[in-house]
Amino acid sequence: MAEVLDRYIEGPTDGVFTDGSASPNPGPGGWGAVYVVGGEIVDQAYGHERHTTNNRMELTALLHGVELVPEGTSAVVYTDSNLAVRTITEWAAGWERNGWRRKRGPVENLDLVRPLYERFRARPELELRWIKAHAGNRWNEYADSLATAYAREEL
Repeated sequence: MAEVLDRYIEGPTDGVFTDGSASPNPGPGGWGAVYVVGGEIVDQAYGHERHTTNNRMELTALLHGVELVPEGTSAVVYTDSNLAVRTITEWAAGWERNGWRRKRGPVENLDLVRPLYERFRARPELELRWIKAHAGNRWNEYADSLATAYAREEL
């Protein structure tokens, strides 16, 4: 992790940064979330699953990332998954109105989408925002390193 912090200095210095991965996809995967204020780590979490998908890990990272921020504290929650952002900010409200169904079949990863949507709706002080992956943003790169920690011997 020190290498990531030494190598990258750009990007936002406040917020929650999340990432998920699976390699191959589907296959073993991991997720990571780090809460940063003023460029300093306040808290972090990470984990892995033996068989999963990158989308499941992205959503899992967001669920855990939201929990890092104390209730009532404003924060931006960053993910490099545009699909996750659109799922929560654009599509989930309609799926909820339709009994958690899509026109073209079931909502994928509903076990993660539904609680994530409910958490963001219950926490208006949190803003979900997309950040470009692998673009040198320090804390997104750090979250990526947490998400892939399961495949390394050291964090």
